[in-house]
Amino acid sequence: MTSLIQRAAVLTGTVLATTALTVTAAAAAGPPMPDFRGKALMDVFQTVDYRTRVDLRDVSGFNRNILWPLNWKVCTQSPAPGVELTGQSLDIGVVKKTETCPKAAPKPTPKPTPS
Repeated sequence: MTSLIQRAAVLTGTVLATTALTVTAAAAAGPPMPDFRGKALMDVFQTVDYRTRVDLRDVSGFNRNILWPLNWKVCTQSPAPGVELTGQSLDIGVVKKTETCPKAAPKPTPKPTPS
């Protein structure tokens, strides 16, 4: 009888541990990254979790400090829209609201191999 109770306890413990791991994995996978491109920078701060690190950079080429988020709009973002947020920091490229986003830099062409 004691052996039967021990087996039941081990089985129950295993089920509980498996359930806990499943819940932890589900909690670790966050919501998908929204598409912020073209939107106000303030939307980023209002949407993402307050514990998420947000790195900002001026992509206009002037390398200005971003002091007042209401004056800026998003041009680039990383991770890409749709990618699950799992605690990584966000990299947001911005310009002033009155400016246009710069065109993406062209991809470098591969150098020909010498023959």
